[in-house]
Amino acid sequence: MSIYFIGVDVGSGSARAGVFDASGRKVGEAKRDTQMFKPRADFVEQSSENIWQSVCMAVKDAVSQASIDPIQVKGIGFDATCSLVVLDKKGQPLTVSPTGRSEQNIIMWMDHRAIAQAERINATEHPVLAYVGNRISPEMQTPKLLWLKQNMPNTWSQAKYFFDLPDFLTWKATFDDSRSLCSTVCKWTYLGHEDKWDTHFFERIGLDDLLADDAKSIGNIIKPMGEPVGQGLTAHAADDLGLIRGTPVGTSIIDAHAGGIGVLGAAGMAGETADFNKRLALIGGTSSCHMAASKTARFIDGVWGAYYGAMIPNHWLNEGGQSATGALIDHIITSNPLYDQIKAQATKDETTVYQLLNDHLLKLAGTKEDIAFLTKDIHVLPYFHGNRSPRANPNLTGTITGLKMSKTIDDMALAYLATIQAIALGTRHIIEVMNQSGYEIDTIMGCGGGTKNTIFVQEHANATGCLMLLPEESEAVLLGSAMLGSVASGFYTDIPDAMNAMSRIGKAVTPQTDRIKRFYDMKYQIFHQMYEDDMKYKQLMSEF
Repeated sequence: MSIYFIGVDVGSGSARAGVFDASGRKVGEAKRDTQMFKPRADFVEQSSENIWQSVCMAVKDAVSQASIDPIQVKGIGFDATCSLVVLDKKGQPLTVSPTGRSEQNIIMWMDHRAIAQAERINATEHPVLAYVGNRISPEMQTPKLLWLKQNMPNTWSQAKYFFDLPDFLTWKATFDDSRSLCSTVCKWTYLGHEDKWDTHFFERIGLDDLLADDAKSIGNIIKPMGEPVGQGLTAHAADDLGLIRGTPVGTSIIDAHAGGIGVLGAAGMAGETADFNKRLALIGGTSSCHMAASKTARFIDGVWGAYYGAMIPNHWLNEGGQSATGALIDHIITSNPLYDQIKAQATKDETTVYQLLNDHLLKLAGTKEDIAFLTKDIHVLPYFHGNRSPRANPNLTGTITGLKMSKTIDDMALAYLATIQAIALGTRHIIEVMNQSGYEIDTIMGCGGGTKNTIFVQEHANATGCLMLLPEESEAVLLGSAMLGSVASGFYTDIPDAMNAMSRIGKAVTPQTDRIKRFYDMKYQIFHQMYEDDMKYKQLMSEF
């Protein structure tokens, strides 16, 4: 009887489940949408109960699609966005919302309500901040926790559990409140290399009460990814998911990091130290994450980490990122007055808006090699939701130059292309600062929704000068989560063993021509000049 592993991925707008065999071949996949609430500007919330229900339906659907018996599922792994879940003493949702609704108990990763708290923490210049690129982000959990303490005292006093969303899912599945090394190190300032919370740091920022009772509310049992959680699925969770009680559950991982383990081993694990030094995992979704692993700790201003053991065992992780990529592309497209018309045409043609725009760009350019040059007079600074890396400033804003009065599909397509190019130049900027600190990145291993867009992939290769490798399994994030289940079951010894066995390269995309290199060198100069100009404008108006 064949055996299978399930990977669950909770992204910003949906819960997905994938069923994989032991070689990493996907045999079933399903998706259920999740709710999102935006009660105020910069406030983005979700419901943990809604997410769990969506997870359960997706798992049942995926198993049904795979036409397998639940007894054949030998392990399950969970990944999710790094969002903050708050529960009371009974494990019930506690509101984090100005609406007061208890079901809105998740502060999403993209929520920027805690900018002031992040600045307060950064002002301490505490040594712990070296592990987040010297500037903590409002997208991390510590500023959000401080915001809750200062602004929602009733919620704060009633809360018993503060979970990262991936850890909430394993708790819900097993009723074991251990936490993942990935989540706690990357988003909660846990010092993985020292196996401890820094007491002085929490005292300095006014959150030392979280360390009471041996830090049980934020985690006092921290496990590496893939290690078995509790006794596996509880009877209640197994019933919810349509699986078997006791099915092994792997310690969870953040969604982008699941993509990292899903792709970084695809080119082989032999000579891993040298290879990892040249590889960057790019996970393109609502935002983009840029993951690089090293045997030595590298501290890079504006780049998160070094995080010990947070993705690949015995390696230090550096994590760059862009706060809005897929979300920014969608914003540019949907802001055009022709969007509804283009969407209707895409539906009629049984394609996507992105593919329709890609086809239109090819029509305008004549050849694929000439598409990039269409935007020689249109430039974008893509900081519409601030800059995560390497400028590490959530207050930055976006800019577009070269606009006209017209509002045709040509204008829509060119703005779309210029935005993708700007995002690719942001990736180039991140790679540049990483390489200045000891990496030799020349290969990008991509996954996530963005990398299903051929122009997104090609322009990243063109803008960075890197070889782009795409995995054979397009749903590499789901695969990464399934790897956690395979390790928890004991089928694979550890994460690198699973990476080597379950992922493979599917496609290579190279930079196009020397002329395009020169074009992007000029674009990159403009990219930096736009930032400098924007800072000058802000300075000129600073007295008002």
